[in-house]
Amino acid sequence: MKIKLVAVAALAAFTGSAYAQSSVTLYGVIDGGLLYQNAVGTSFIPALSKNGGKVFAYKDGGIYASNWGMRGTEDIGGGYKINFRLQGTLNSGTGAFGLSGTSNGNAAFSQYATIGVSSPYGRIDVGRQIVPMIWAMYDTDARSSQYFGSILTAWVGLNQATGWIPVSTNGSIGALYDDNAIVYQSPTFGGVSFALEYAPGGVPGQFQGSTRESAVLKYANYGLHLSAVYYNGHDTNPYAVTPAGVVSVAPAGVDNNRFYYLGAMYTFRGFSVSASWANGRNPSNTAKANVDMYSAGLGYAFSPALNVTSGFYYLKDKNHSANHSAEISLAVDYNLSKQTTLYAEVGHVDNRGNNMGQTIVYGEPTAPNQSTTGAMIGIRHSF
Repeated sequence: MKIKLVAVAALAAFTGSAYAQSSVTLYGVIDGGLLYQNAVGTSFIPALSKNGGKVFAYKDGGIYASNWGMRGTEDIGGGYKINFRLQGTLNSGTGAFGLSGTSNGNAAFSQYATIGVSSPYGRIDVGRQIVPMIWAMYDTDARSSQYFGSILTAWVGLNQATGWIPVSTNGSIGALYDDNAIVYQSPTFGGVSFALEYAPGGVPGQFQGSTRESAVLKYANYGLHLSAVYYNGHDTNPYAVTPAGVVSVAPAGVDNNRFYYLGAMYTFRGFSVSASWANGRNPSNTAKANVDMYSAGLGYAFSPALNVTSGFYYLKDKNHSANHSAEISLAVDYNLSKQTTLYAEVGHVDNRGNNMGQTIVYGEPTAPNQSTTGAMIGIRHSF
């Protein structure tokens, strides 16, 4: 149950300061279960990975990662509000912080650390946050960008295929989370909305070094969701793979990483059908990275409590035809209540080529250049 606290007491407890607030909400999610995978990779870098064999283990995040956080808002009048949000992931199996934050190490608030202003003219948030690109993909995927076999795991596979080193969550071809981001979200006009993002790089002597910018256009009405994404980043991958291993790379403001995405989903009488196309490339050197991503999904809600979803995700390296990856997933979710969900999931991926490492579940590498099957059962509870 979400807990509403008096603002002065909450802020005094968590920050040692007392300022007037309209409300502060503490919230969280615990999500975990048992995972079986018949072939696990020894590294998230496909070129350096080997087959580590079968695994049966507790896994956090079968639907989404466990997390906890707080958010608050202050109404300053005239339709304007000051908002903040702090949210971090945790590993429910160990109690440790979950995702790594940036290339500088773990972050207590690895998903959100923002302050912003909302008004009748839209909303601006600044700080580390989940970026608009991911929400656009979420809206047009029958699997809702879940951690098991979805457009999210396919997009991570695209990043791996283009040389992303998963130490930093600021991915090379787009990002799930962005540091130092400034995001504007427009109001909705007749079902149409847009979002703009800019993240300065902060690299001395290189104005473009590590900068990121993106634009998202969405439509949602009459059961139809449409999304279009443009993303451009400069030197957002601080690492490179060499025959000797992984080395750091100093940002120069020259190298580009670009991502385009078009997606659609239509829901009618419980049925949901989705499809999308995307391309991730390095426009300053297309021979280095140029990967297409295709998806298709189908879901059906048998009742408000029971929902079945499936997805197909295909990656193709346009520079090397031997490099490709195909994944299929199926999941059943049953809501015991508004706060508790039981789930069962199964997926199969066929990775071919030296740079393909599309995962079945986020956070568990697959064995390189072969087929892998995984299954998971778990429970998710929000509070």
